[in-house]
Amino acid sequence: MTGRQGLDTPVQFLKGVGPKRSKLLAKLGITTIRELLFHVPRRYVDRSRTLAVRDLKPGEDVTVFARVVTGTTRRTRNFRKMFSCIVRDETGMTEVVWFNRPDLEKRLKPGQELMLSGKVTSYRGRAGFTNPGFELVKPGSEASGHNAVIPVYPMTEGLSAWSLRRIIRAALDTHGELVEESLPPEVLDQYRLPPVRRALEDVHFPREYDAALRARARFVYEELFFLELVLALRHRRNSVLEKGERHRGTGQLTGPFRQGLGFKYTGAQARVIAEMRGDMAGPGCMSRLLQGDVGSGKTVVAVEAMLVACESGAQAVMMAPTEILAVQHYRGWSGALAGLEVEARLLTGSTRKPERREILAGLESGDVKMVFGTHALIESDVRFERLGLVVVDEQHRFGVMQRAALMNKGWYPDVLVMTATPIPRTLAMTVYGDLDVSVLDEKPPGRKDVVTRLVPEAKRPKVYGYVEERVSAGEQVFVVCPVIEESEKLELKSATATFDRIRAAFPGRNVGLVHGRMKGDEREEAMSRFRARDLDILVSTTVIEVGVDIPNASVMVIEHPERFGLAQLHQLRGRIGRGGQRAVCVLMVPRDPVGETGERLRFFASTTDGFRLAEKDIELRGPGEILGTRQHGLPDLRIADVIRDSDDLRRARRDAFRLVELDPGLERPENEAVRKTLTERYRGRAELFDVG
Repeated sequence: MTGRQGLDTPVQFLKGVGPKRSKLLAKLGITTIRELLFHVPRRYVDRSRTLAVRDLKPGEDVTVFARVVTGTTRRTRNFRKMFSCIVRDETGMTEVVWFNRPDLEKRLKPGQELMLSGKVTSYRGRAGFTNPGFELVKPGSEASGHNAVIPVYPMTEGLSAWSLRRIIRAALDTHGELVEESLPPEVLDQYRLPPVRRALEDVHFPREYDAALRARARFVYEELFFLELVLALRHRRNSVLEKGERHRGTGQLTGPFRQGLGFKYTGAQARVIAEMRGDMAGPGCMSRLLQGDVGSGKTVVAVEAMLVACESGAQAVMMAPTEILAVQHYRGWSGALAGLEVEARLLTGSTRKPERREILAGLESGDVKMVFGTHALIESDVRFERLGLVVVDEQHRFGVMQRAALMNKGWYPDVLVMTATPIPRTLAMTVYGDLDVSVLDEKPPGRKDVVTRLVPEAKRPKVYGYVEERVSAGEQVFVVCPVIEESEKLELKSATATFDRIRAAFPGRNVGLVHGRMKGDEREEAMSRFRARDLDILVSTTVIEVGVDIPNASVMVIEHPERFGLAQLHQLRGRIGRGGQRAVCVLMVPRDPVGETGERLRFFASTTDGFRLAEKDIELRGPGEILGTRQHGLPDLRIADVIRDSDDLRRARRDAFRLVELDPGLERPENEAVRKTLTERYRGRAELFDVG
């Protein structure tokens, strides 16, 4: 049995697993013995370093071991279910409560030993826990030993921690010797990392706390190293191996375009345009990420790049994630393009068949030089005569294969991807590590910061009075809701019900409604009326989150802001104040928010810096929530955390890019293990290396 065959054996056939447990393991992403062995603990608890119950102090993050004394379920004043559990150790007793966990009444029985981890809270002057993490500790197991180092794994309901450890022990005993080293010897020596077999033993069954940390550090580095290796190979293919066309601008189109804008570029816009022109004129393909905070002027920069491609005789395309945004781009720039002898068209799912046939014919013949659109652009019957530049707006909304489908319609076209969701450098090094990055870090002159206020429900009449005041002054208002329709399970204000309430509250005003379930022409009619000032107030869901530009809109009321992430709130807030007027964003909350929700919303109200908000969002919700790698075709990070492990990320990136620079084909004997691991780990995923 070879290592590859043995390690890729379905975990179901490991002794002690079987069909039932294999289904539980599959929920953790474990389907093979290899995945089981590399299911690394997320942290460790050293019992010699845990606190006693009597030493608990509110505000501290701690771990304690205690036994269940009693447990009861009751309803709170606002009808939430709460499971209250009294636990004790040899030093005293404390109360632990969980909300909305009815399952715990059956799981936590008197005498059951628990390992509790979380922030200590205070209730009626007594220290305790609210919704802590916990592990069941099997009496008499090695986890009950006084100085045991206990691994804490990502888990799923129905599978106990000690059952998982027993299965991993069996896999190590039968298959551990089949695991081959994947890292170069010099890397192991440089960072003093343990070899893989020793690391597997120490990471799951550590002899001591420091050994566990060293083993885990090895697997964190390894995961980041191979991720950055994929990015380094992509970057080399894009910038060196793939030969695109040289797009040298003549100024024939861009000169008149700039003159007709009515404003001058900011210093940041001029710098980014110079960077793009340099890429497009070079022998390789441009693969560039354009980051810019809300309202920084990304689209005009992208349109100039499209004109540079057209000046060299090529075609350019801009794909947007929503029809609303695609229509806005087209209508917003068609006037400026009309006098340049560049035929620009709009292609979306709502384009009528006769017009669609005409556009497709123009793209295939080369008569249509520029096209704006949505996913409709990647359909099989869309063909270009000479596609030279692909611009993807709000690119995190698209999957990797969608971007690939558009790029494959040209012969190695230049690629510009744009995002208004600021991305901290550590995250950019993972998801966009193969792209050159440009940043628009200046706002256009006259653009003011939006004032943000948290307002409790009791003051809604005052908010409505303020809305009436701003509408009477000739300005317009957004009201944003988290859901389209009312739900019995979710007590949230919906767009449809809010639309009725707003019409009743403002009988003399024109109120519109827009949401994702409306037909494309209905949504566009509502947006057109709002854009033309025929509507005073527009009630919407988050379909207006990205790119919508209504210069006259100065107020936004967001219902249930706790339902949105900081990055999404920032995008929504960016829809107002675009005309230079004083703009106010009102966050309607049921009452003064407390806990993490209150911290998050107050932080949002305190700053308009998109990068600070993005970092806070990642800190609170994790990078996977904000910008999952799955959308980018990259492997998920199962062990590493790009924020916590940022130093390892920088080292792994430096080592991976240096390796590819010295040995682009990974052909040297000393890199054989690296090449073998790369091909085995990402078998069948060639798009990782082909798509930027």
